[in-house]
Amino acid sequence: MTTMKAAVVPAAKAHWELQDVPKPEAGPHQVLVKIHACGICYTDALLAEDVLNFRPFPFVTGHEGVGEVVAVGEGVTSRQVGDRVGLPITQKPCGRCDFCRERHPYSFVTANNCAAPTLTGVNVDGGQAEFIAADANGTVLLPDGISYELAAPTVCAGYTVWAALRRANPKPGARIAILGVGGVGHLGVQFAKAAGFHVIAITHSPDKHDLARELGADDVVANGAELKQIGGADVLLHTAPTHEPAIDALQGLKPWAKIILMGISANDTFAFPALALTGHSFEIIGSAHNSPEYLAEALEIVARGAVKPMVEVFPKERVDEAYQRLLNGELRFKAVVTY
Repeated sequence: MTTMKAAVVPAAKAHWELQDVPKPEAGPHQVLVKIHACGICYTDALLAEDVLNFRPFPFVTGHEGVGEVVAVGEGVTSRQVGDRVGLPITQKPCGRCDFCRERHPYSFVTANNCAAPTLTGVNVDGGQAEFIAADANGTVLLPDGISYELAAPTVCAGYTVWAALRRANPKPGARIAILGVGGVGHLGVQFAKAAGFHVIAITHSPDKHDLARELGADDVVANGAELKQIGGADVLLHTAPTHEPAIDALQGLKPWAKIILMGISANDTFAFPALALTGHSFEIIGSAHNSPEYLAEALEIVARGAVKPMVEVFPKERVDEAYQRLLNGELRFKAVVTY
């Protein structure tokens, strides 16, 4: 077989098309992965809508791919045929620039600071396809007991929020507020609860209040004023793609609170009120994946059933329907496409 099916983004703001494209082969230090499932991330929409631009159209996106290694290239010793793996966004750094010479772990910081990184589904084709060839070190082994459908969103969304919580380093008994109960936020509520913290969900959507409690939230509030009324929070995990609710939530944070920013948007300006920031010694921390061990931890937590991503599964023939539902805000909460 020399061709395969892939979800091609033909142009900016276009519908995704399932097309026949050349099937890749595993080159030196690469593995060929048969994709079983791939999640659709909000970052995919930013790429497909041309808000973020790293290469010309058409392209194949997808950095939440999971599947099985079916071939290994020359020089690969860390992976073997039959391994179940995930493909996070940072596939490999260039290894030669000043940043790489400092020997940082793979993370989204690497993606943004390496002079020439290889980014799965961003500047090289991604996991919205039947097969992908990727650097072996750009894959992560999946634990036993986790399904492909649940592993896929964990490779990015789960990784993002768990790494953010770990970056916050909250003290035992801390109160963790999760802003937004969406594709990332619904996982944040579960991860924070699984870690043993008092969890507060902040959502403006009344229809999500009961769901937030079902996911493990001890309290659910609509805004910063209500957050303050119930005793405030030590950590705010900002997962939403809009920043205004995070500014509003500041009034409900306790002194010395940490705001962990992981939400990005097309309008990416984040203007903090200086008086509140300095008067309460708030700490603002940008967070995106941070280090591969946090992905391994997140996958293990999902594998043992302590966290369960809420997914809608679509066969590859309906990939554009899944994408359109993401654009229209109609998902509860992650779209996963099977190949």
